[in-house]
Amino acid sequence: MTYHGHCTCGEIAYQMDDRPLFVHCCHCRWCQRETGSAFILNALIEATRVRLTRGTPETVALPTFSGQVQRVSRCPTCQVALWSVYPGAGPAFMFLRVSTLEQADDFPPDIHIFTATKQPWVILPEGPPVVAEYYDRADHWPGESLARRQAVLEAEQDRT
Repeated sequence: MTYHGHCTCGEIAYQMDDRPLFVHCCHCRWCQRETGSAFILNALIEATRVRLTRGTPETVALPTFSGQVQRVSRCPTCQVALWSVYPGAGPAFMFLRVSTLEQADDFPPDIHIFTATKQPWVILPEGPPVVAEYYDRADHWPGESLARRQAVLEAEQDRT
């Protein structure tokens, strides 16, 4: 399966070579501030399964609630954020902005996180789990996604 994405102006394009491991709809105040919206929809995927097909994004370091830095890749022209690399997940994993995918409708949230700070007017649908803060991935991720993640972590460990 191949999925394509790009920024608004089209200067940056990428290809995602598999379905994401898991899709987060994050309602934390940091994501609200960064997007200027009520939440962000991120598709978590292995960095090796994403290929840049056009352009060179610029990477901006932004603070996070933990005090560590997330690295956000943006189009240098239209400034649309395409993906982030969070310190907790490391550079082997990317959090793609679902709305930059041409097939964005194919990737609804698998979970709603940090709902303790969601905007009160946002009504969450039935279906995906809803958690006040973060979650234990073993309780929510499908087995295939857990196995893919473990394979990446083992490959990283073998390299060091």
